[in-house]
This record gives sequence, structure tokens and C-alpha cells, in this order.
Amino acid sequence: MAASDLALDLALTIRHDGHGGVADDLAAPDGLTRWVHDHAADLGVDAFAADQDALDAVRELRAAVRALFARAVRPGEPSPADARRLLPVEEALTRLNSAAAAVPTVQQLTWAQDEDPASHTLPSAPATQQQILTAALARAAVAFLAGPDRTRLRACHAPRCVRYFLKEHPRQEWCKPSCGNRARVARHHERHRAESA
Repeated sequence: MAASDLALDLALTIRHDGHGGVADDLAAPDGLTRWVHDHAADLGVDAFAADQDALDAVRELRAAVRALFARAVRPGEPSPADARRLLPVEEALTRLNSAAAAVPTVQQLTWAQDEDPASHTLPSAPATQQQILTAALARAAVAFLAGPDRTRLRACHAPRCVRYFLKEHPRQEWCKPSCGNRARVARHHERHRAESA
């Protein structure tokens, strides 16, 4: 998985709940455990079971990532979920960089017979699963924000949507077709309301 995918997936654990509100996939430790299990191959953690400390660490990191995503989409508006509660940029950068630096790593080469060589990033010193997790997430966010995909990052402004997405084509305005439909319906109702007034 690309760094952009992992960083976006973390940010997208805050989503529209389908009823006009916001849902948090990381509201409890078991939600984090499921999310990490779904991304285990990209995170370098094994048999991870989240506790409250791990949940708090990942949620703090996610707040930093979403604050930096909001900065990346400027001059556009941030996600409505973030608009009133963004971390200051300096605090977000400090959180992100501290998490990335918590686990020093080294590159290791493996080369099994009849296979191509492969590079693996491994901790250079003992680290807890929580440290490995937050460092991997922070490094993915750093790679994304410093990489070329950052310029394609957008916040979806369809009614009730709180997602960030990567713009795939020049005319794309929403994260998915259903958001585009909701936005068109809302504009239609607004025009008719204005005409009736």
C-alpha cells in the first residue's frame, strides 16, 4: 500500500455516519484493533491488540494528520469535521515528527532463492507494538505530505461528508459519486427554495 493510501485511510477513520453526524471508527480500542488488523501488512505489527493508551496515541496522531491535511488543501476549506477544531500547525508537526522518530529503523535486504531481492524497514532497537504502529503511521503521513500526491488532496464538501480524497481527474469535486449526487440534490432544492421565496 502506498503511503498516501495509509495516511488517507487513517484520516478516513472519521466519516459520515449516514444519519447527518460523524462516526469515529477509532472510538474504542476494539475499533483500532480491527483497523490495524486490516492494515497489518503495511504497518509492520503482529497480533496487535489495542488498549486505551494505543488508542489515545493513534487518535492524537490522526488529529495531527487531519490538521496537516487541512493545511494541504488550502486555499480550499478543510473537512467540515475539522473546521472548528484543528490543531495549530506547529503542534501537528511536532506530534507527527515525534511519532515518526519514536522508533529508529534500518533497511534490511532479503533475497530468497528464485525470488527478487526485497527491502524491509525494521526497528533498529526494541520497540513496543504501539510505538511501531504510531511510527509507521507517522512516516506514511510524512511521505504523503512531502510527496507528489499531496497536491491532489481535497476535502469533500458534499452535504454531511467529512472525507479527504485524492483528486483523480480534473473535474472531480467529490470523494465518491454518492457525494456528488447529494451535492446536486442539495443545489436543486436550494434553487427551488430561492425561486419560491
